[in-house]
Amino acid sequence: MKFSRMFGKGFVTVTRFVPSFTKYVPLSKKLAWEVVGGLSNPSKMPCKGYSIPASTCKMGSLMRKNPNTICAKCYAHKGMYVFPNVKRALMRRFKSLSHPLWESSMVALIKGTDYFRWHDSGDIQSVEHLRSIANVVSRTPDTLHWLPTREYNIVSEYIKVYDAFPGNLVVRLSATKFNGAAPLALASKLGVNASGASATNFDCPASLQEGKCGSCRKCWSHMNFQVNYKKH
Repeated sequence: MKFSRMFGKGFVTVTRFVPSFTKYVPLSKKLAWEVVGGLSNPSKMPCKGYSIPASTCKMGSLMRKNPNTICAKCYAHKGMYVFPNVKRALMRRFKSLSHPLWESSMVALIKGTDYFRWHDSGDIQSVEHLRSIANVVSRTPDTLHWLPTREYNIVSEYIKVYDAFPGNLVVRLSATKFNGAAPLALASKLGVNASGASATNFDCPASLQEGKCGSCRKCWSHMNFQVNYKKH
């Protein structure tokens, strides 16, 4: 089912998903936290996020073998991400993806927040995984969600099956190299956003403000089709 909703300066089509009843049981935040293994708290972001091990990235794991790619220098393979307690938390979240109450748990934890970042570590695993994320997004209509990804094929297959994403979700296909070209042609074909360099992009200001978003929220905006994330 589809409906129109005002976002930014115009109306966008929002796909309303109807999942199985078992995935939509209302939960307390305490139980939801136990089911999904908690949320992440990325220092750059103005909001909570969700993360799984970077080692589970499908395309990212292949790209990591190429020293010329962004993934070869992935921040989620170093720093606090390799602390034993953090690694355990990331794996706990990854294992929870198959839990029948995963969607309801994420809804319970996200509902009431203005912004949410998907995968400050890790990436989407399959069309089914992306579908579950879209279901969560659809059930939290007052939250703006941002999902950067390099899983172009999974997004393409998703669009073939489900046609569109909820209007409060910004899916952004990420470039493969620092200051590299954004996958604009594919992003345009799929009706999603992109990140990467061009003459008309918006440069992420984080490199100029201690690596933080500050007051900027462009990543969550459909009005900014392309964002360039500079190395910092």
